[in-house]
Amino acid sequence: MSILELENVTKAFDGVLAVDKLSLGFDEAKITALIGPNGAGKTTIFNLICGLIRPDSGAISYRTKNITGLAPWHVAQQGIGRLFQDVRLFERLTVNDNILAAFKNQTGENAFLSVVVPWKVVREERSFLERALQLLEFVGLADKANDLAENLSYGQQKLLSIARLLALDADVLLIDEPTAGVNPTMVASLLEFIRRLAKEGKTIVVIEHNMNVVVEIADWVCFMNQGQVESFGLPNEVLGDPEVRAAYIGL
Repeated sequence: MSILELENVTKAFDGVLAVDKLSLGFDEAKITALIGPNGAGKTTIFNLICGLIRPDSGAISYRTKNITGLAPWHVAQQGIGRLFQDVRLFERLTVNDNILAAFKNQTGENAFLSVVVPWKVVREERSFLERALQLLEFVGLADKANDLAENLSYGQQKLLSIARLLALDADVLLIDEPTAGVNPTMVASLLEFIRRLAKEGKTIVVIEHNMNVVVEIADWVCFMNQGQVESFGLPNEVLGDPEVRAAYIGL
């Protein structure tokens, strides 16, 4: 069952179609890989879903609710999180503080309430700290909790970024090239973690150019070209399609 759907979505930039009447659904608790040449429209889809840009036409729905054109922070509040290729951490904060900054609706963020109900702030902060440590344990970074984020390896920074998305209680994770720039020794751990998230009910959409990664983790593969879906199916079906191999892999 699709938890996130795009219906006849179109987006053009200066008259050039980046996404052309695209209809596409993402199944709950599955990993869908978006593949295709540069300029195929993959990143534009992420930007449209997250509210960074508005579609010229068409609709985007999450759990049957229309989220078309919502501001990015409202999309995040709905339960859709995004991991950019450049991980965008607070580099001079500790690993733990990066997690704590992501929790929603913190009473301590309101100066008035901090004075009026300080006991509530203290109680919440203890709860958030406990949850942050649980998330760091989940991604294998508990021993790095007090390290500065800038001192993590790039692969560890990606794991921390995913943990921040989980702190948002995001049920849909949009991940842009999860293994790009990651040390090969970290890739297996990162992919295993992504698979684990899907098994625990998260819906994951990845943009990925490494076909070995796609075959290893994807339940579904969507091949895009010139803003349209040209092939959708199981990894071996899509990657074995002669037209896909000719257009994308060059075979």
